[in-house]
Amino acid sequence: MKKLIIEARVNEYAPRTRNKHVPWSVSEIAQNAAACRSAGASVVHFHSRKTDGSPEHSYESYRDTVKAIRAATDILIHPTLGYVTLNAPAAERLSHIRRMVEDDGVPPDIAPMDMGSTNVSVIDERGHYVPDQEERVYQNSTATLHYFADHIRKYKLKPYLQIWNISFMREMEQFFKMGWLDAPVFAEFVCTDNHCIGGHPGTAKGLQALIDFLPEQVPVEWTVCNYGGNLLPLAAQAISQGGHISIGLGDYHYNELGEPTNAELIARVVQIAREYGREVATPQEAKQILGIH
Repeated sequence: MKKLIIEARVNEYAPRTRNKHVPWSVSEIAQNAAACRSAGASVVHFHSRKTDGSPEHSYESYRDTVKAIRAATDILIHPTLGYVTLNAPAAERLSHIRRMVEDDGVPPDIAPMDMGSTNVSVIDERGHYVPDQEERVYQNSTATLHYFADHIRKYKLKPYLQIWNISFMREMEQFFKMGWLDAPVFAEFVCTDNHCIGGHPGTAKGLQALIDFLPEQVPVEWTVCNYGGNLLPLAAQAISQGGHISIGLGDYHYNELGEPTNAELIARVVQIAREYGREVATPQEAKQILGIH
């Protein structure tokens, strides 16, 4: 079986109320990237954050973070496009990627595309919708995604397709049939628990449904995360079926383990992988698996 790609999802827009190790600053993100690389990760995914932890969308924050990560480690870099916090036209959502490639010559390796639109209303700890969050919709029209696909290819980056449900999978298949995606397709199965229910549940059945609907005619390297929940119970299922793992404090606090760091979560995945006879990929090996040139 091919080597396992582990992606460290280090911060998303997670607070520090449940785990103080969520990195916010440029230096913290770079330090986390280096530590996760040493633990076995080959990809790091980050969201730029302000000093108070709120979303930061400035070009300079992304550029400086990519530069700091490059100076610290050889891990593959995957920044966000802003998720639902940046509701803007396609060109604006991708502008920081374009500028890193064209203006400063500090490109990331990977850029994301969520293959559809979904409700991302927030649910509180009582299981109730948060009233001022009920309007939240993560919008990704086909036209927007076509723009992303064309320009990410132009920038010579690897598109990273988030698959929240089966309809997103069908959109991925159609894009491949249209010639808008290159093989192998890199796709993340987005399970969601607790504060968001827009994706499949983070259960064996939820993950298996996505695996079972993988299109036969599309070569896919898939990974799985659990946004809002503990991914570790699904790790063996994904690893044993040839998938990859995307895990980190950005998705979940992992208080079941105390107050772990991102690197400690990566180390746990490495241990599980080796129990199933899979070694982990280096960044260079991940490039080969994903067709990144």
